[in-house]
Amino acid sequence: MSTAQRYEEAKAIYKKLGVNTDAALKELKNIAISMHCWQGDDVSGFENAGSLTGGIQATGNYMGKARTPDELMADIDKAMSLIPGTHRVNLHANYAIFEDGKKVDRDKLEPKHFKRWVEFAKKRNLGLDFNPTMFSHPKADGLTLSHEDPAIRAFWVRHTKACIKIAEYFAKELKTHSALNIWIPDGFKDVPSDRMAPRARLKASLDEVFKMKYNKKSVIVTVESKLFGIGAESCTVGSHEFYMNYAAKNNVLCLLDNGHFHPTESVADKISSMLLFADKVALHVSRPVRWDSDHVVRFDDETRSIAEEIIKNGSDRVILALDYFDASINRVAAWVLGMRNMQKALLAALLLPRATLAKLQNKRQFTEMLMLQEEMKTYPLSDVWAMFCAKSKVPSTEAWFDQIKAYEAEVLAKRV
Repeated sequence: MSTAQRYEEAKAIYKKLGVNTDAALKELKNIAISMHCWQGDDVSGFENAGSLTGGIQATGNYMGKARTPDELMADIDKAMSLIPGTHRVNLHANYAIFEDGKKVDRDKLEPKHFKRWVEFAKKRNLGLDFNPTMFSHPKADGLTLSHEDPAIRAFWVRHTKACIKIAEYFAKELKTHSALNIWIPDGFKDVPSDRMAPRARLKASLDEVFKMKYNKKSVIVTVESKLFGIGAESCTVGSHEFYMNYAAKNNVLCLLDNGHFHPTESVADKISSMLLFADKVALHVSRPVRWDSDHVVRFDDETRSIAEEIIKNGSDRVILALDYFDASINRVAAWVLGMRNMQKALLAALLLPRATLAKLQNKRQFTEMLMLQEEMKTYPLSDVWAMFCAKSKVPSTEAWFDQIKAYEAEVLAKRV
């Protein structure tokens, strides 16, 4: 049976529950996911700064790690060719490209250092998002924007301001918004004697950053919390409570990373509450395994729950990005897996009879609601997914991995 025939059968099955599969495919096509560049080279960047520090750790040594801008861009191209839809690329500041050979420190970064990324994005109709890089640097010795030394705090303030200007450049050149996410590794390995002072310094640093003028319509600033990190197990300065309150008071967005909370907390549960008090919320979808270990996103219950909340509350209200880095498997395949799984989760959410389920909840018909939620799990999602992939001219099944194996043999294996 052809893809079209299977789709028509699935369409009729979903229609009986009031679900319009054509509308679902149309909405899914318009949901852009920001794909994180750092999966391609284990967060190394192009500074040659040495080993990772600041709570960042990539494990594994699979062949074919990207070592240059050209290699990383080629790998992104290969991944995007196997992912349906049109998406975005998320960059960190340490991916600056110094084409003239004159490297500058992070507080001196300028738009010109990302010109090649803009050219890359323009040719492929991709948006670019951005992140200050406040780790793996001599001035990131446990504290950055909350550092005791005013000179070090000032350095990171200048870096953040420079990054906002670069995001503004992205937005202007690519004629789409650029999300600028601020995450810092600041924290304490053991129980601190004073939690207030470093948080007060962080607040003051952020206040200094946001004195600058920038286009707030084109640059969407987000702040990302964390429960704990390597070397910051006892106290994280930028906690969820800190950033949630700072965002609300200063008209920036909270970013929720589902690896940055206690294992028993659900980020999916937080989304609706956040959207009651803000126009938008930002997400980094990852997969923690007992902690923020940044495994490749699976098509699992948590990812599906997050996707359901995105769809229920309006996909246009969510700034969606992925964030993981696994060096133990083929890095290009890791991109493709995570992106496709996130899209499958979104499609599964789009194919739910949301009005019917909501009505059952309101009538407290919880048995029937539970039954329908479970039965929907075996509806012909794969046939609708196959049509979505066909429209984008990418494989719908594991056939895409044949191209990854060929790319590994022809390109990645030769990187020694």
